[in-house]
Amino acid sequence: MSTYPIAAALRRATLDDIPALVDLVTRAYRGEASRAGWTTEADLLDGNRIDPEILAADLTRPRSLVPVLEQEGRLLACAHVAEDDGAGYFGMFAVEPTLQGAGIGKRLLAECERIARDEWALPVMRMTVIDLRAELIAFYQRRGYRRTGVFKPFPYGDARFGLPKRQDLRFEVLEKPLRAEAMA
Repeated sequence: MSTYPIAAALRRATLDDIPALVDLVTRAYRGEASRAGWTTEADLLDGNRIDPEILAADLTRPRSLVPVLEQEGRLLACAHVAEDDGAGYFGMFAVEPTLQGAGIGKRLLAECERIARDEWALPVMRMTVIDLRAELIAFYQRRGYRRTGVFKPFPYGDARFGLPKRQDLRFEVLEKPLRAEAMA
């Protein structure tokens, strides 16, 4: 396990960051580079993990942003946080594979929850995770997320989201209360 890079700075991504974001997200989830970390999807999917045009739209729409952690100009981690149907939505979470397990992801997840709760006053945070990813779901459960039993189909046939190696992929919605009234 790597040690936490103390000098990592938090900032919000801009359109100029798109190539570096696409590269980071791809390295974290796809291909051989992703196998250096524990979040790899290389056995489930090939191809793209994030589409640059979708990312540009996410960076420019209201109540949607991409916080990044960087060190000496190099992106170490990123995530997308947005308002979606009255709740926070968390996605595109990626940590440099060689730094996974060093605490960077926990710091970034907490920042995204803070934005949704404190800046946007949203009661819950939601995300979708491929339901076959038991280790990843367990990571989120340790951070207060619960499985909802709500499933969404994988976008088969849309190469912007990857090339499936299996025909049984689907997403499950995970949810975490961010404010006391959301827990009732």
